[in-house]
Amino acid sequence: MSSICENCHVRPKFVDGNRVHDYCGRTCARQGTSNKPPSTTYLPSTSSKTLTSPASSLTVNLSNADKCKFNWCTEPAYVGPKGKGDYCSIAHKNLAEKICLFCLQAEKQSFSHFCGRNCARQAENNAPMIIEVPAGHVTFKSVAHQFQVSWRHASTCPTVRRVYKVVLKQAFMAQYDAYRTSVENRGQFVAKGRSAGNENRRWHGTNRECNLGDNGDTTFCNSQSCSLCSILRNSYDLNRFGQKTGWGRFGAGIYTSSTSSKSNDYSNNTTPSTMKAILLNKVVVGRGHQMYQDSTSLTAPPTGFDSVIAQVGVSLNHDELIVYTNDAIRVSFLVLYDA
Repeated sequence: MSSICENCHVRPKFVDGNRVHDYCGRTCARQGTSNKPPSTTYLPSTSSKTLTSPASSLTVNLSNADKCKFNWCTEPAYVGPKGKGDYCSIAHKNLAEKICLFCLQAEKQSFSHFCGRNCARQAENNAPMIIEVPAGHVTFKSVAHQFQVSWRHASTCPTVRRVYKVVLKQAFMAQYDAYRTSVENRGQFVAKGRSAGNENRRWHGTNRECNLGDNGDTTFCNSQSCSLCSILRNSYDLNRFGQKTGWGRFGAGIYTSSTSSKSNDYSNNTTPSTMKAILLNKVVVGRGHQMYQDSTSLTAPPTGFDSVIAQVGVSLNHDELIVYTNDAIRVSFLVLYDA
């Protein structure tokens, strides 16, 4: 008999000194007895793996399509009046949506992608790395939604296929945090109801010389000219400015956009692939200087400002945000979508 809770399949069963209970505690006991009604049925399949249905005590076969989609759970997915669900229980559905991206066992903390300091530290120790985000996860949904609603070109928005959380070296994150704090101290954005440093999420498209991200591939390539892997390894580097286009409308800076379809124009594959890659970044906007006309000689924002916000109008059909220091931007997610 398994010693793991029969509802959450994560924590050990509760032992009261006399016997081992089926669940880890009262919450799972309530969920475990309410999530699978007596009328539950299970779909047939051709898999050789068998288990016993608690509803009928009949031995049934389960294919991967019929199983609960939570991690390694082998329980059958719930089947009700409206058809088959994705999970065996509400508990597994809720946990799958908020699972720690590193251990894939416990629920993540509300302010983090990890369940606690231990998983966060292990991820940091393995940096730089990318971790695939499960399709049903709240983070996947948030990133895919932003990609969809910010696609403003006339073409049909492609489908997001994969999302990866980017874990950078702690030294890079510390430099970013220090810069954001300095901008916040100058601008006092939190007091105005904004995020610290007026931080925003913005898209960036670049060249990919490999198939990183395709089919779950998380290994960075060794090419020195693969811009995607370079950013993921060592963050953004202004010394690489102009290597692709040779110029910038608003000078030598790092260019991002709130418009995913704008950044898509700069996403290119050297190696054939059915998908394209784009980066979603944290950017310290601070006090942004709005500009409508090209200013190709800029190497810094105008005095008193932290960035340039290039507005739609004379030169642009879609917005751009430009920062002029490496520490003003850090990549958060790698997104793979239909080419």
